[in-house]
Amino acid sequence: ASDKKIILVPAMNVRMWTHQATKENISKLLSYGYLCVGPEIGEMACGEYGEGKMSEPIKIIEFLNNFFSEQKIISKSKLKAIVTSGPTKEYIDPTRYISNDSSGKQGYEIAKSLIRYGIETTLISGPTNLSYPKNLKLIKVQTAEEMYEETKKNLPVDIAVCAAAVCDFKISNYQKNKIKKEDIANLELEKNKDILNFLSTHNSLRPRLVIGFAAETNNIIKNAEEKISRKHCDWLIANDVSKPEIGFNSDFNEVTIIYKDK
Repeated sequence: ASDKKIILVPAMNVRMWTHQATKENISKLLSYGYLCVGPEIGEMACGEYGEGKMSEPIKIIEFLNNFFSEQKIISKSKLKAIVTSGPTKEYIDPTRYISNDSSGKQGYEIAKSLIRYGIETTLISGPTNLSYPKNLKLIKVQTAEEMYEETKKNLPVDIAVCAAAVCDFKISNYQKNKIKKEDIANLELEKNKDILNFLSTHNSLRPRLVIGFAAETNNIIKNAEEKISRKHCDWLIANDVSKPEIGFNSDFNEVTIIYKDK
């Protein structure tokens, strides 16, 4: 084990390993960020053959050496990162706003992973109720404009991960008083500043690695490839938010990573 991450080394009888309860428990541990060494397929001490055999000690040592060496290299590099996460709120009046169903879970987990590898990380988050580690610098915002300004303030960094579901539009005719039901209100919209595009094209302060996200409902790959060309980022991570099991608020995700070279 390390103070940054726990290493899980399972070794058991084949029927124990394939049991539904074991599978569910292992899956849960992996979702918490544990790493799993093994098991291997082979002959076990009990005389049975199959998956569940403990990895050879030399393989476990090799895994641990690689893990800690990687952490040490990254830690010595003294890298800095910004992660944006969660939704933004664009207010219509003091009580109403435009937003989306983003929970912020994905961005928070990415920020935690960067921290575990010794990368100094600032998380700029829209409204969420998520917990975060004490060694993570958290800046809470409400609107896309606030997120844009805080992102600028925290440059330069080496890595920028734009996982937030930023509202594309804001209200240009914000009402200082609550709009009454009997009042007819026509909402006038204007585009918000594009944080991902700003980071990707800001020559003097551009991070070495800029990662964007694309929450899509159809033509996932096509739309993602068009977006990475339009936004000029290095990687684009696309997912299908129309599927509830991997969409907004889910604890699980399934993504496609698009690189600049397609």
